[in-house]
Amino acid sequence: MPGAIRIRCLETIGDREIEELGDVLIDCVEGGASVSFMLPMTRAKADAYWRSTSASVARGERVVLAAEDAAGTIVGTVQVIWAQPENQPHRGDLAKMLVHRRARRHGIGAALLTAAEESALKAGKTLLVLDTASDDAERLYAQAGWQRCGEVPHYALWPDGRPCATTFFFKFLRGRGE
Repeated sequence: MPGAIRIRCLETIGDREIEELGDVLIDCVEGGASVSFMLPMTRAKADAYWRSTSASVARGERVVLAAEDAAGTIVGTVQVIWAQPENQPHRGDLAKMLVHRRARRHGIGAALLTAAEESALKAGKTLLVLDTASDDAERLYAQAGWQRCGEVPHYALWPDGRPCATTFFFKFLRGRGE
């Protein structure tokens, strides 16, 4: 599967992309990912989220990257949020790193992470930050050179309503801060 994956920047997010991104989001939440949504995870919630995200992309506030399989179906996604306070023009937030459960363990997360970092660097960002509640994601970020800053207990909820801890990471990109 790794050779068959293509990462592309979604400059516009149309109906097909909203449906496929929604499939990934729904699958991740139903699989227990703490990514801002609670069960039941409905198509309406997923569609509303991706339509809102599409508007944010159109305003230049973020970039959405998609991993597509050989058939051209979206199986993963990540975002870098550019919209920051005026005293943080050098920083971006990595968000919503999602890979459909059927496509995991094929290097898609690593490919999305690399593409997100490259996108941020091209946009003039020198620092990225993120938070995660996933042990698998923590391993991926550490392997990619991200620095763990700490953990906040009970920061968020799992989709079933139980509290979960969140771990924060940062990474300096080439340039300032290395």
